Amino acid sequence: PPAGPPPPGPPPSRPSLSLHRGYLRSPLGLLRLGQLALGAAFWVTVAAQGYEGAAHFALFAAVLVWLLTLALFGLSLLGRWELVPWLGSRWLLTNLAHDLALGTGLYAAATGIMGYKAGRKSYCNLPEYSQHCLYAAYLSASVCGGIAACLYLLSGLYCLSRRCRDQRDII
Repeated sequence: PPAGPPPPGPPPSRPSLSLHRGYLRSPLGLLRLGQLALGAAFWVTVAAQGYEGAAHFALFAAVLVWLLTLALFGLSLLGRWELVPWLGSRWLLTNLAHDLALGTGLYAAATGIMGYKAGRKSYCNLPEYSQHCLYAAYLSASVCGGIAACLYLLSGLYCLSRRCRDQRDII
């Protein structure tokens, strides 16, 4: 009697997840770590204190950019950006747009808001003032946001220089 088809083999396995160490040592990977640290410092500082008015937008902008940066960092670190539909094939351009438009733009706006609010609360910086004072929190958030905006600008310029040299990868 004729033999049937051979039994099916094990399903093809996906490659195991491993860290893309070259990305961690690259300028973009180091800038991302700094962006994540300063972004977290910004929004934790604002969220831990009482905030009102335009600080809501600053907090929203900081958290939104921080979460998107965390997603970009995680996908780049694991080398899995091809899993993102449409954007994965344009990963350098995606990072460029994120850094220049979202990161720099929103953090610059948030820094301006927090700097303005710190200036409006500067009267409570006096030692004799006994009420709860948000000046230090707003000023700290403004400094963290300003440095984060500079880091986003640097990483955006890094991605732009790679793009202008006709390179397609982030490192």
